[in-house]
Amino acid sequence: MIKESFRDLVIKNNLYSTDIKINSKALSADEAIGITKRKDFPIIVGKEVMLQAEYLGSYGQAFTDAPSTFEGTIEDILDFDIINNRHSRGLFIASMNAVMCKLGLTENTIHCKNEEPELCAKKFIDYIKENYNNEKIALVGYQPAILEALSKNFDIRVLDLNKDNINKSRYGVLIEDGTKDYEEVVLKWADCVLCTGSTLCNGSIINFIDIGKDVIFFGTTIAGASKILGLKRACFYSI
Repeated sequence: MIKESFRDLVIKNNLYSTDIKINSKALSADEAIGITKRKDFPIIVGKEVMLQAEYLGSYGQAFTDAPSTFEGTIEDILDFDIINNRHSRGLFIASMNAVMCKLGLTENTIHCKNEEPELCAKKFIDYIKENYNNEKIALVGYQPAILEALSKNFDIRVLDLNKDNINKSRYGVLIEDGTKDYEEVVLKWADCVLCTGSTLCNGSIINFIDIGKDVIFFGTTIAGASKILGLKRACFYSI
């Protein structure tokens, strides 16, 4: 659905046959999120890489564990196999975000940096208090700043796919298995879900759409797809 919707946007805006290039590369941790207070963000410890695509001066990003570089046209991007090839999927998502940003169809496509991840985490406290009432929150994806902030204010359980985190205590919260514990934590226990947009890159996003409870996605990866799919997204300090 995402690929076909993006293809429709490209055709509608007469971009399909243009020779305008899209450039995509992996960013270093410093390029992606700057110099941060804490050093256990997945991109810093080497578990994820941020791809960044540029299209006519607009940028799109995607967190992925399958980094790639690319230079080509929108037509090339639309020929990618995003179902079976994780490298192609990350490139497609970053490029789609860049093109949609250029068209004014999405915003906040560049990750926050330096002290802003900490400020963003504090914003989530206010956001949840304003929109929900003492909810049990499932945090999907290990995001240390958000985890620490929410754990001090709410009843929270955390899922992750990184084996180095699973069954470990982080900021006083046990990190549970994103596959084995999904049904218990997300479907049965949680009142609402705060979910990393990186689920779009790893393909697990289908487990968090139309599940009968509120799911709020965060991050730059899902900037374009959230508009196409009509998903809730909160990303307070990205630009």
